[in-house]
Amino acid sequence: MKRLSRRALLRSSGLAGLGLLAACTVTTTHGVTTITLDVAKVKNYGQAGLNAATTVTSFLSTLPVMAPYALAITAAETALSGALSAFSSAAGSTLTISYNDASWKTRVDSILSDLDTLSAAIESAIAGSGAALTAPALSNAKTVYGALATLISVFKALLGVADAKAPAASHMRVTRAMVLAGAPVPATGMTEVRALAVLGVR
Repeated sequence: MKRLSRRALLRSSGLAGLGLLAACTVTTTHGVTTITLDVAKVKNYGQAGLNAATTVTSFLSTLPVMAPYALAITAAETALSGALSAFSSAAGSTLTISYNDASWKTRVDSILSDLDTLSAAIESAIAGSGAALTAPALSNAKTVYGALATLISVFKALLGVADAKAPAASHMRVTRAMVLAGAPVPATGMTEVRALAVLGVR
């Protein structure tokens, strides 16, 4: 019987396009750890953030009382858009980058920082909405926030970056191994694939 490679198996089962292949590879040689990132995956995380901002501001745009929150989200969205454009321009047709390279690290960290800022702005809007948002809109905003929080946790785990907002309990922390295995983020219950789908990134 012919053996199928993992890639062939994923292709034949229709799973190859779902982002289940590794977003990064990690190698250690002579004590030096090198992280290689998939450029498309970094772009997807950034686009997911932009989509989250657009979705939540659409809920807030008709509510004058929520204007300060909408402005904060829009400011974070603008910064993220700039960081993502700079990264995309620098990457060009490059498929992978080394996070160990100082220039690429700066660009990737900028996207991650802007995602964090955006997440905090959305979280503040949800907390400050009171009765202003309808129940369906509030539920949708919370789902969007959960998806964004999931991707940020996944992104940080892949990069080996400490997450200041990570739960204290060790069983709730996200590890690179969990992400590469496609496991859900304990704090949100969402997988990376699910979070990307929620935020309109395939």
